[in-house]
Amino acid sequence: MSVTGRIEEVKSEALRAVAGAGSTAELENARVKYLGRSAELTDIKKSIGKLPPEDRKEVGRVSNVASREIESALASRTKALAAAEREARLREEAVDVTLPGVPYPKGHLHPTLRVIDEVVDFFVGLGYRVAEGPEAETDYYNFTALNIPPGHPARSEHDTFFLDEGLVLRTHTSPVQIRTMLEGEPPVYVVVPGRTYRRDSDPTHTPMFHQIEGLAVDRGLTLAHLKGTLAAMARHVFGEGLKVRLRPGYFQFVEPGVEMDLSCFVCDGTDPNCKVCKGAGWLEMLGAGMVDPAVLEEVGYDPEEYTGFAFGMGPDRMAMVKYGIPDLRMFFEGDLRFLKQF
Repeated sequence: MSVTGRIEEVKSEALRAVAGAGSTAELENARVKYLGRSAELTDIKKSIGKLPPEDRKEVGRVSNVASREIESALASRTKALAAAEREARLREEAVDVTLPGVPYPKGHLHPTLRVIDEVVDFFVGLGYRVAEGPEAETDYYNFTALNIPPGHPARSEHDTFFLDEGLVLRTHTSPVQIRTMLEGEPPVYVVVPGRTYRRDSDPTHTPMFHQIEGLAVDRGLTLAHLKGTLAAMARHVFGEGLKVRLRPGYFQFVEPGVEMDLSCFVCDGTDPNCKVCKGAGWLEMLGAGMVDPAVLEEVGYDPEEYTGFAFGMGPDRMAMVKYGIPDLRMFFEGDLRFLKQF
């Protein structure tokens, strides 16, 4: 049989295989068999140079025509089979929209966020506005403007994370006090929730924790206003019937400084084995005080005309007390077994 005759036979065989293919996978097998590197038609094309000169042109023409016809048949059949397969797949994978959906577990607010919302809602109800500031702060706002000059021992107490270009991760939300007061004249009433950072990690401390700062600056504010405000806030968060006491405390940017304790809302001091207050009857809750005149002068306020009070509380610790959580680190581990309880 002549070479051109064999090419015609191979072409006819290939076209029958393409027409009879029932899937795109079978078509691919046919393509490899008749047009692949090891296909007979490919070998014929490679051997054209060995044929007598008078046969080369005709064999080349016939082989090229055969290849084009096979390729055309493959393309046409592939398009038809692919469409049919896609249609079948869509039918098989169709979603019945009338069926009930798969229920997702219901989310809940994190216990710390619950406390933050309760505290912020209380102060917003009193007319305070919410203020925010950067977590990467300058040394000036984080320390110097708050009456903590370079070399002051309180700087080491904060165990600060230092960044490049003179920045620090803020160790408290108090820098927002300074930024707020520099924005305008009194009166100032702001509450400042946010994240803060210190080099500390144990069951009651974490390197990142939350604070809620509060600042009020106006004419005639006294320590009595501070105590009344904080007592009302504590009852809003922990329930009515709580007693509040203030103890002397030292904070660099207030004078006088106080610490506030709450009567134990679990045992009211009657149970020496109480797991919340450890039998003391009181729970240490926050630090506060009257704004130091030096801080007011730093922002251009006249301490002879204005007074103010500031307070800072840890909502993480408040949540520990409120919900009886023994280890602060549980708030940040993301354990769903813990979080689902709230």
